Amino acid sequence: MPRLLLNGNFEYGPKPSQMQGAKVGDPHAIPNWEISGVVEYLKSGQTRGDMLLIVPEGSCAVRLGNEAAIRQRVQVRNKLFYSLTFTVARTCVQAEWLNVSVSPSSEPKDWGMLLVKTTYGYNGWDTYSWGFLAESDEIEIVIHNPGVEEDSACGLLIDSVALKALYTPKRTRDNMLKNGDLEEGPYVFPNTSCGVLIPPNIEDDHSPLPGWMVESLKAVKYIDSDHFFVPGGKRAVELVARKESALAQVVHTTPGKDYALTFTVGDANDLCEGSMVVEAFAGGVTLPVPYESKGKGGFKRAILRFKAVLPRTRVRFLSTFYHMKSDHSGCLCGPVIDDVKLLGIRHPWHA
Repeated sequence: MPRLLLNGNFEYGPKPSQMQGAKVGDPHAIPNWEISGVVEYLKSGQTRGDMLLIVPEGSCAVRLGNEAAIRQRVQVRNKLFYSLTFTVARTCVQAEWLNVSVSPSSEPKDWGMLLVKTTYGYNGWDTYSWGFLAESDEIEIVIHNPGVEEDSACGLLIDSVALKALYTPKRTRDNMLKNGDLEEGPYVFPNTSCGVLIPPNIEDDHSPLPGWMVESLKAVKYIDSDHFFVPGGKRAVELVARKESALAQVVHTTPGKDYALTFTVGDANDLCEGSMVVEAFAGGVTLPVPYESKGKGGFKRAILRFKAVLPRTRVRFLSTFYHMKSDHSGCLCGPVIDDVKLLGIRHPWHA
């Protein structure tokens, strides 16, 4: 079952004797966490520099200064895939980096550098996900700020750290794509309505969205039906950053054979309005699918027919245009993709 890490929302804090102002003075002062470097324990409503701190979950969060880290040992199942979900906010205008890692690990890919630059959430906080393979029954999760900022008030704020086991979906007779309905993915916090960002340049072997890759410069957003409009089932993906936000999967195909790629395009009922276009790619064929959004939820079905050229075909989706919510928050948004299905067809003219 998905779960917060112990004290994953940082509601249990240090004793006053373990604090030097906002700075935590003892490596074990925050219950269930070990810290290193300059870590501050902050409450909602406090200011940091000129910034008023708003905590998305509960009343407390931590700030990681330069080279600061928080870590926790967690019991897991060996050889099972997991996704980590956590909420992050910047305290300065410039881009900041976050390093997420697990140990022990025999693979150099069991760490990730996340660029926290673009803000997608209306309150300045965004929720990210990151996937990994557990290589022991006990692992150590580390969240580290590797930055070296001149302003000591800079540093990423961290809140609500959760873990979820991922079960790799299989291809079926009804769909050659894995996880085509997008139902298997990272944990979505029940009390937040910002969705979960799946970082760019994530390969499918460790993706928090099993079967899919985010092969782009910016994240895609994983959304749920409790907080957004979803065309089918409980989960979908919102393409939030034009052509810099692409979702892809590679599938085995037979050269010369005809295929039909069907999918749903819509909007998430999140005030994302205007003329949207989703571009679908497969087998050297491109299909632009226009969708006129009123920002109140809705969808249409589309189909791309193609003849396979190679034994492996890349299926890819992106948004043609940038979109921002109509509430003047400046938050990026975009069209929704859901219910993606690929099947071979014998008579393409009858498909």
